[in-house]
Amino acid sequence: MSKESWGYQPRNQRPEPDWETNSQTDAVRAGLSRTGFGETSEALFLTSGFTYSSAQEALDSFTDQTDHFLYSRFHNPTVEVFEKRLAAIEGAEYAHSFSSGMAAVFASLACLVEAGDHIVASAAMFSSCHVVITEILPKWGVTYELVKANDLGAWEKALSKPTKAVFIETPSNPLMEITDIRAVSELAHKVGATVIVDNVMASPIFQRPLELGADVVMYSATKHIDGQGRVLAGALLGSFSYIQEKLVPFTRHTGPSLSAFNAWVLLKSLETMEMRVTQMNASTQKIAEYLESRSEIKSVRYPGLASHPDAAVIKKQMTGGGTTIGIEFKGSQKDAFKFMDSLRIIDISNNLGDSKSLITHPSSTTHRRLSPEVQAGMGITPSVVRLSVGLEHVDDLIKDIDQALKS
Repeated sequence: MSKESWGYQPRNQRPEPDWETNSQTDAVRAGLSRTGFGETSEALFLTSGFTYSSAQEALDSFTDQTDHFLYSRFHNPTVEVFEKRLAAIEGAEYAHSFSSGMAAVFASLACLVEAGDHIVASAAMFSSCHVVITEILPKWGVTYELVKANDLGAWEKALSKPTKAVFIETPSNPLMEITDIRAVSELAHKVGATVIVDNVMASPIFQRPLELGADVVMYSATKHIDGQGRVLAGALLGSFSYIQEKLVPFTRHTGPSLSAFNAWVLLKSLETMEMRVTQMNASTQKIAEYLESRSEIKSVRYPGLASHPDAAVIKKQMTGGGTTIGIEFKGSQKDAFKFMDSLRIIDISNNLGDSKSLITHPSSTTHRRLSPEVQAGMGITPSVVRLSVGLEHVDDLIKDIDQALKS
């Protein structure tokens, strides 16, 4: 059998569409690079390294004189397809992937700051993000200020002095606080700050931070992008100058790289992301409206509800409420625990954005690392739970919640 029949010869590619394709088409086809075998599904390159035809080619590759993969810690063909596809969906110049969402969060800031720099961030955020900004980076001599998400006056005051980076989590985890991305980005750019938006709760389907003036978008791709409980991953998206000139030099030497196998799983997940998340959003809207009618509930925080205190901003920057609800019971932690333990379909788990509906008690799990004072500042009380709505039929989920409330 000749090498030609093994598929080693280059394949002629058909012309690309000469029109702007829909994001759902991009989710299936963007970045596709077939080998000579002409495979339908994306190829999986499970390799740590790559070979060169000569010592000179190796030298040229390491000095960027030729385009050649060097080492999978730096880059990998399967990972590259995932990054190109995600960038196409987001409308970003470049994307860079990570082994987890928190690896992406840390790198997004660490590649920018040095001793003496200042960060401004929304006060309501995931606990590990809070630790990075308020405990880890200050060890490097980086200062910070936390601002209430929807207090534009406080943002204006905080951004009246030199700032290197602004980190926004909107909607916030777990109580769906909202920050006006466009307004804060305009303030931040006046003092030369890079604006990073954690877009995990909204997903690429319901919010486009780059179009609202942000510089960088961060994802825990573990959530809606995979959304099926299989792999950990993270991603940052932005301009050439940010990704290639600031981020890549940092990640090449610190090694938070995404595995080729996880990238391949994520590629298959992207094909169905819009359909999954859109359906989950529709169910979440119905469940949030149902929860508002229950006397056992003190408050329901969901961006799709007219009762949300930031409804006007939400209308400007989101096209859907997302898949997560913050719920505060009128009772105590004991009542919240009893409700959770009585559920028959919804699982108790600290993940979110999954095809299976999941519920967690933030105060004792995901945000336990934070002091009671910090939790209280975020509105997280012992009677708060976070519900992530999945792909089960919405009628079954409401019946499950109903019987658990009656218990």
